Amino acid sequence: MGGPMARHLAAAGHQVTVYNRTAERARRWVAQNGGRVAATPRQAAEDSELVFACVGNDDDVRAIALGEQGTLAGMKRDTIFVDHTTASAQLARELYEHARARGLQFVDAPVSGGQSGAEAGTLTIMCGADAAPFESVRPVCMAYARAVTRIGPAGAGQLAKMVNQICIAGVVQGLAEGIAFGQKAGLDVALVLEVISKGAAQSWQMDNRGRTMLEDRFDFGFAVDWMRKDLGLVLDAARRNGARLPLTALVDQFYADIQSQGGSRWDTSSLIRRLR
Repeated sequence: MGGPMARHLAAAGHQVTVYNRTAERARRWVAQNGGRVAATPRQAAEDSELVFACVGNDDDVRAIALGEQGTLAGMKRDTIFVDHTTASAQLARELYEHARARGLQFVDAPVSGGQSGAEAGTLTIMCGADAAPFESVRPVCMAYARAVTRIGPAGAGQLAKMVNQICIAGVVQGLAEGIAFGQKAGLDVALVLEVISKGAAQSWQMDNRGRTMLEDRFDFGFAVDWMRKDLGLVLDAARRNGARLPLTALVDQFYADIQSQGGSRWDTSSLIRRLR
């Protein structure tokens, strides 16, 4: 997702320096979009006014942000580090403290909208940050987003993303069960979805995944592996704050079933495979 997000920044007129742990990807991006390739995260951050990251998990963020060759080591005083990774709230607070100790600013800014949203520039961004750095980065992030909102202090963006994933997990499971039930009942389920999408059952998942679930197509979209990573963060946070998430825990195990069927890289809508 970072590739198209960076492309939107370049298209908006920003001078973009890119780093990728697979150097060839960075070179290809520059060949297609212009800008400059950096050999290390630190080099990418040097002389930059804003630094953006979008990687996989907590360990990945630490690997590119901390240490002698990390982004924080290369950033000038008052530069803002924006992390678009879906990671833990604890990590966001940790990076905030690291940044402030160096005279830097930090914004945790996980996104919703998936690869298609990154490509189209229509992501929704949930931010945890102090007010001033948030206001500085918001207009820049609008190059690839349709909404950028400050939820609260550091960590609040990550917690809001967890709410997002909790809601998605329940909706996808409900949609899978509804489609499976309709098929067993002998209904024209495509017609049923067309009808009920005009009423209270309507959802993004129904509009964007209903037909592909009917067609048993899952070779695209947000991978099950990533959803399980996200739900792991959710369930860990719930253990810490005492929230009860019985449905989320159940759907997480359903996704484990999909992984065992070889569906680690299938779209999350593949939950319906368990019901066929």
